[in-house]
Amino acid sequence: MSNQPILQALNLTKEFVVPGEGLRRHHIAAVDQVSMEMYEKPTIISLVGESGSGKTTFSRMLLGLTPPTDGKVFYMGKDLFQQKRGERLDFYRKVQPVFQDPYGIYNPFYKIERVLQLAIKNFNLTTNQDEAQTMIEEALRAVDLRPADVIGRYPHQLSGGQNQRVMLARIYLLKPKIIIADEPVSMIDVAIRTLFLNILIDFRDKFDISCLFITHNLSTAYYVGGQMMVLCFGRAVETGVIDQVIQKPYHPYTQQLLQSIPSADPRKRWTERVNLEYVERPLTHDRDKCSYVARCPKAMPVCSQQRPPEYEVEPGHYATCFLYQDRPVHQISA
Repeated sequence: MSNQPILQALNLTKEFVVPGEGLRRHHIAAVDQVSMEMYEKPTIISLVGESGSGKTTFSRMLLGLTPPTDGKVFYMGKDLFQQKRGERLDFYRKVQPVFQDPYGIYNPFYKIERVLQLAIKNFNLTTNQDEAQTMIEEALRAVDLRPADVIGRYPHQLSGGQNQRVMLARIYLLKPKIIIADEPVSMIDVAIRTLFLNILIDFRDKFDISCLFITHNLSTAYYVGGQMMVLCFGRAVETGVIDQVIQKPYHPYTQQLLQSIPSADPRKRWTERVNLEYVERPLTHDRDKCSYVARCPKAMPVCSQQRPPEYEVEPGHYATCFLYQDRPVHQISA
């Protein structure tokens, strides 16, 4: 396998202008110097953070839908936003999205199988109609859907879970290298979520398809396993193997996120309150300090004076926190 990443984000930043007092305008960084790499070896990376942490903005830049303010996105070593038409078509074949809303992604005037027919047509999978129908039925069965229950129906006639699995059937047809799934299970029934997540795991294990799994649910991220990156106000504050991050979180933000998860045991009651009160999102001129300093229970004077680098707290486990100044700094390379 090649050592070159298939998809790489290098110091990716996206700023937006928001209104202030009077005629003033402020700049905020929805994503602030975030780097990530996905290689040939299939894996699942969970991108975790509360609402407004920058997860969706980051995914849209990786998909080429939103240009970054700064930083680069590379696909097979080439700048994604400098691609020619043929290169972009290859990118769309190899990197496929699954969006949050299982209904908004479909045209309600067309039957559900049209998205599968267009995938076959646009990517020249076959020109034979009978073969195309066979491929569609095989793809539907692969995601635990019966073709007779789906083909010929409109999106509104199917459940949210069925609609999302049709998008997975589309991915089964294309066999991409990477799936970018933005909160794919947040709007479907709990009973179907495990089935959906198992399909993503099967895609990794059987077809070598990696997945960037975006979620605010730590329990869901833990279920799919793999790597995890935690975002706070647009910055990556902790990354590593998900078992390490969950069992031994180093960054105070990750620690408080885990403390906020209720126990499944009804005999165990919360005895402490977690300090997660609302604070204003930092502006870009506050960049030279920790993004979490305003509500961090372990904040130190240096946290308000400098931006913490990414420290390697354990092999392959990183945290951007001055509590670990005695650890080596992780250097990001292009």
